[in-house]
Amino acid sequence: MSRMASKPDRFNAPTGKVTVTSGKGIEYVDYKDVESLRRMMTPNGKIYGRKRLGTNARQQRMVANAVKRARFMGLLPFTSATV
Repeated sequence: MSRMASKPDRFNAPTGKVTVTSGKGIEYVDYKDVESLRRMMTPNGKIYGRKRLGTNARQQRMVANAVKRARFMGLLPFTSATV
């Protein structure tokens, strides 16, 4: 009989990540809140993924739409100024 080696419990421990939106009690991502939207983007202007932000699919869509609206209104740049 072969015995499977199990990993220690510290590898399987939950991380306890708090999402960007629900941690603050925000139900709606506002496109006019430029500072919070900048924290959800890379320095080059890309939107961070769901794993990085800790959002679910619905919240990620709200973030994407808010960033797109802010870019269209001229509140956020489409690309970084260094490129």
